[in-house]
Amino acid sequence: MTTLVINKCGPLTSIQDRGRQGWLRFGLSAAGAADPIALFAANLLAGNPADTAGIELVMTGGAFEAVGGSARLALAGARMPMTLDGRRITDHTSFVLQPGSILHVGAAQTGVYAVLAVEGGFDIPPELGSRSLHARAGIGGLGGTYLTAGSILPLVKPSASLRDEAQVAPLPLAPVAPLRAVLGPQQHKITRAALETFFTSEYTVTAEVDRMGCRLAGPRIDHADGFNIVSDGIVGGSIQIPGSGQPIVMLVDRQTTGGYPKIATVITPDVRLLMHRRPGEAVAFQSVTVERSREIAQWAAKQMAQLRHSMRPVTALVPADAAISGNLAEANLAGDALSALDPLTWPRQFTLPPELRAVATPQ
Repeated sequence: MTTLVINKCGPLTSIQDRGRQGWLRFGLSAAGAADPIALFAANLLAGNPADTAGIELVMTGGAFEAVGGSARLALAGARMPMTLDGRRITDHTSFVLQPGSILHVGAAQTGVYAVLAVEGGFDIPPELGSRSLHARAGIGGLGGTYLTAGSILPLVKPSASLRDEAQVAPLPLAPVAPLRAVLGPQQHKITRAALETFFTSEYTVTAEVDRMGCRLAGPRIDHADGFNIVSDGIVGGSIQIPGSGQPIVMLVDRQTTGGYPKIATVITPDVRLLMHRRPGEAVAFQSVTVERSREIAQWAAKQMAQLRHSMRPVTALVPADAAISGNLAEANLAGDALSALDPLTWPRQFTLPPELRAVATPQ
């Protein structure tokens, strides 16, 4: 049996796939990857189905070793520097980890969440239809807990398949425009002046942020008629306004009901961008209609689907300094090397409406 051994990792490292569906009515949120596009991209590069579980890294990387056989890996999402036996390699590119070799993943330079996918996935039984760790519920992952140094993950494939490696352009992480949100369902509980304040002000991500929610600091949002409501459903992206008047955006490990008014809901394609914001960084919000949010969601789905067509073959492991130095001729890439390594080619691969082009542009 081939295993992936974790020699070192951060305290919030976990197994995540797209999450478990159909359990909200029982009080269990879906969990799943904080950045579903990073999960999709890493699995695409590793040659896996989109829902295959990967290792989610949060700000901090780790050290990994394949035992018993080789393993193909791919890292996508937050920009984390990597070395393989001391040699720097690029993210968003697949590569093979041979037995005896050590992969080191450094701390995130941009963004927060990254996904490390393994070809074939992990030989770990699902719970309630998913391998995602839901830490508060104590299910999923490896025995219902976070991964730690010494964790051993059995792999489905005994060794990496024989094929060329692949690469995609790094994913956009930072919003360069306000996060888009649909009003409701309790905007009538917020004063009209406070609604205007919310959508014209800048807020700061506080240290109180995790996979459950993100507490923001900024201009106070006043309630029109108290801050208590009869508890009702909460979805990913719901923006609650508690008694403090400081917004809380609910995320993937959220509770399923809550008793604070919800001023708006961040649209799904923009939730991942919020999750890549660090404490101290600023966010702003823009109101969009339900109809407009559907159009944006359709565009986002097409963007993910077209990511497969933007993938480029790589006939040799690409050193990270090829992208840094611009010496692409030595990188031995097939086709148009510049489009594979230049992050700015991400939005150019698609025809985008003007208001979406800015949001898609990576920083």
